[in-house]
Amino acid sequence: MRRAWKEPGAILGRVSRPSRPAGEGIVTIIRNVRPWDGPSSDVHITDTQITAITAHDPATAVGQETGTTAGGDVIDGGGRLALPSIVNTHAHVDKSWQGLPWQSYGGEGGTDGRIRHERARRGELGIPGVEITTAVLREFVRHGTTVMRTHVDVDLGVAQRGIDVVREAVASFDGAVEAQIVAFPQDGVLRREGVLDLLAESARAGAEYIGGLDPATIDRDPVGQLDGIFAIAAEHGCGIDIHLHDPAELGAFQFELILERTARYGLAGRVNVAHGFAIAQLPASRRADLLAAMAELDVTMTTVAPLRVPQLPLHEFDDAGVAFGFGTDGIRDLWSPYGTGDTLGIAWQYGRAAGIVRDEDLLRVMRIATSAAARFVGRDVHDLVPGSRADLILLDAENPMDALVRTPPRDLVIGGGRVLHSTL
Repeated sequence: MRRAWKEPGAILGRVSRPSRPAGEGIVTIIRNVRPWDGPSSDVHITDTQITAITAHDPATAVGQETGTTAGGDVIDGGGRLALPSIVNTHAHVDKSWQGLPWQSYGGEGGTDGRIRHERARRGELGIPGVEITTAVLREFVRHGTTVMRTHVDVDLGVAQRGIDVVREAVASFDGAVEAQIVAFPQDGVLRREGVLDLLAESARAGAEYIGGLDPATIDRDPVGQLDGIFAIAAEHGCGIDIHLHDPAELGAFQFELILERTARYGLAGRVNVAHGFAIAQLPASRRADLLAAMAELDVTMTTVAPLRVPQLPLHEFDDAGVAFGFGTDGIRDLWSPYGTGDTLGIAWQYGRAAGIVRDEDLLRVMRIATSAAARFVGRDVHDLVPGSRADLILLDAENPMDALVRTPPRDLVIGGGRVLHSTL
């Protein structure tokens, strides 16, 4: 199989781009593609944005498309399906051993056991490290993700170093890959003195979100943990993204604490709950009440579609108006060797586990994995429309539903108008 990856910063395409003259945009034409299975079209990209989508004329010779400037790339899509790039709303790009030899898991079970195992071994593996994080990002790109929200460990052992590593790795793609950062206290917030100070420092330094982990079972003080986190977010103007694994009524209790503080601190629209298994484990009436409260405060959720618990109920979330997104969680890390970096594969897992089979629901899942996830990465729009950032993928698929259920290879991946991966 042809390997098309180039180092970050390289450009792939049918025509190399020359240096851009001052004040002149370079136009890329992607010919003969089917945006969302629409009519055959040509996508016009200037610099980092989609500027037009026009009907494809097979009689037009390559290089003669309207709007093409000297030196612009022309790429033949061969009639492939075109979609916005896949959005990873819950990643841990700083924690992987991607690219290193196989690492056998030797820790205890459970969340706390995995935390201890990771803390014991990450230093010897060079975690966090720019090279490893870049390798993770390459896997994301190969699978069609160009924009993400990633949790980055902030604790007494690494302080802000993980955030610096992730920013450097993302910067190596020269703007073609974007990431929002959640300063994440994986080792707990209150049980280690000084972690709240580190979260405040992260917020002051520009982290878009700060996080927390299982306020009840890790810190054993849900009120104290949440009060501390929400106070920092309110003071520094960042959002909150909390890992909540606790089940059923224990989890529901913490949802209620989160909702109460979201209202009290004026953080509506800026709070997300990751995992949140409890919401799918409650009786329908109890869940409906929580979803109504979440919708009123615009509290969102992210899921990695784990197979061992019930899935978030698609129609109930949509009917209530609660948004959720898909993420990979950690991939190939000291918690688990599983994970490929393919968020489309997580969407497939969600659809399969939730028993989703109707076209309209399959299409909705595909939207959640792409265009509907814009808000999770700080965008107003993430789609194949003029004015959107030019982040898109081409696949050999009949339609979006076929792309979801078969998860075919991403034949072309473009981030910010630049070709990052191609097998064309």
